[in-house]
Amino acid sequence: MDGQKNSTWRINDEKNISVNDEVGIIDKVDINDPESWQVIGLGHVNAVVQKRLRDVMPEDLGVGEEFTSRDDMLKTFHHYYGGDVNESTPLKIITFDFTPEKPHSLAAIEAKNTTDLSEIKLYADGGSRGNPGPSASGYVLLTMDDVVIFEGGQYMGITTNNQAEYHALKFGLEEAKNRGSRTIHVYLDSLLVVNQMKGVYKVKNRDLLPVHQMIWTLVHQFEEVTFTHVPRELNKLADAMVNEILDASIV
Repeated sequence: MDGQKNSTWRINDEKNISVNDEVGIIDKVDINDPESWQVIGLGHVNAVVQKRLRDVMPEDLGVGEEFTSRDDMLKTFHHYYGGDVNESTPLKIITFDFTPEKPHSLAAIEAKNTTDLSEIKLYADGGSRGNPGPSASGYVLLTMDDVVIFEGGQYMGITTNNQAEYHALKFGLEEAKNRGSRTIHVYLDSLLVVNQMKGVYKVKNRDLLPVHQMIWTLVHQFEEVTFTHVPRELNKLADAMVNEILDASIV
């Protein structure tokens, strides 16, 4: 997709799309295989017009929706909506400003919206370039089937690795709480933080005590929270968030 697409059309559309709505634009790679459908960008709706098919002019369909002839147009509508479509069928034409994105699976997005999120996984990581130095916290929430629900993080300024690690855990738990999750399985590549959260080690660093206490307050708001240490290579998603934030924040 080259970013020039600026319209779409619908028949028998029950969605109440209005001007200024933000909508996902889907490429149905194989019309008969929904698992192949991909979100390819975001559309900011500029106009919504409804006409009978016989009244539609080529310019109504916009860039990216041109047809070589009216017969070609009708054949296309038959392909998508069946042979009952005729010249009297109402057609909704939606024009929009298109912002392309890297294609991503529609099936994964639907899983985010429909999956029971009462039990989820949280991968968290923090990093400091200098320790202390410019630092960032990153975290990723996933379903129990490893579908990514949310990725987030924050630039922490000048601080330490441990501070960044703890704040990543705090931010991730807060996001999970906001999404109504009740059981959280936390995965960290910091053995220190894991053992401190399990009570194996005491928190002796005074700078860590406030955030440690905030995390314990959060933990007690869930039905169950488990902590597991994983090697760094199994925490790549959260680590990537950390580096992405640092790269964007450090000039």
